[in-house]
Amino acid sequence: MLYAFELSGEHAILPAKEIYACLLMEGLQYREHSSFDQCLVLDITGDSIHEKLGFIAGRLAMCHHIVKVLGICEIDTEKIIAMCDRSDLSGHLSPGQTYVVRAKRIKHHGNVNREFIEGRLGGSIFRKGFRANLRDPDVRFRFIMTDMAILGSVVASVDRGDYEHRAPHKKPFFYPGVLMPRVARALVNISQVKTGETLFDPFSGTAGVLVEGSLVGAHVIGIEVRRKISHGARMNLEEYNADYSLLVGDACRVPLKDACIDAIVTDPPYGRSAAIRAESLHHLYSDSFAEMYRVLRMGRLAVVVSEIPVTGFAEKVGFSVIDKFTQKVHKSLTRTYTVLYKD
Repeated sequence: MLYAFELSGEHAILPAKEIYACLLMEGLQYREHSSFDQCLVLDITGDSIHEKLGFIAGRLAMCHHIVKVLGICEIDTEKIIAMCDRSDLSGHLSPGQTYVVRAKRIKHHGNVNREFIEGRLGGSIFRKGFRANLRDPDVRFRFIMTDMAILGSVVASVDRGDYEHRAPHKKPFFYPGVLMPRVARALVNISQVKTGETLFDPFSGTAGVLVEGSLVGAHVIGIEVRRKISHGARMNLEEYNADYSLLVGDACRVPLKDACIDAIVTDPPYGRSAAIRAESLHHLYSDSFAEMYRVLRMGRLAVVVSEIPVTGFAEKVGFSVIDKFTQKVHKSLTRTYTVLYKD
């Protein structure tokens, strides 16, 4: 069955990567059907698909809605209405249920008026014997205009407002230069840490990654070399009732036993203004990657954000690099996201 993920558009690659990771965690098989501007269409198979997609929506950061696809066609009014007229709604609406149709234009795509097409599609569904309810419908139909026109029923939606409430400057302790909550959550998802497992950040800073990990049900462990920042991180973790352990210490000498961690997500310092106790940035990366490899369980993932190349450090200690992609933050900063596997 085809499902469309309406993406946030904050990053060219990150939204799809977190979707794929969440599907794998929930045991759902997928195949990419189409990739449009801010919309990814996947053919998904498995048990309890809607229930699992609802759970996934509670974890996703860079997605707006998950839509069960009714049809895909060119952005042409008559073709869109004809597609809806000939569609079988039995997998989307049950007898007696009410509906509403809402349209969304992605950027500049399509020249069809949103209010007009909502009315025409609503009329098509009405003629099939169903009753509209604009305020409290049983089923919400979503019409997305991107490279193509996509119509379907909403299976689940992402509460994006929650991430705005956790913006760094709104937390009890703020320090500049941290990852935004949506990016931190996406990286936590890519690490594939599950509820009840342990997530580790050896450069935890103000605990942005740890807060997002705790909110998906993980026990989170962080190390921070600066006592003042560690104290602030503790304030942030307490604010969100996290299940956490926080240590003031050195990422190059981690006081944890071998293979005790289920996932690692971290944003190491780049050496511009960070307090570093290692002899050099090279030693910091070399020794901390060795420690990350040591404490991570076999067959699990580490996700590292960096401004400098880290592949050499990772492979030297035994990691396999399974994915790498970049994000241009501004003129002088490009972030690289590297996904590592311990085998």
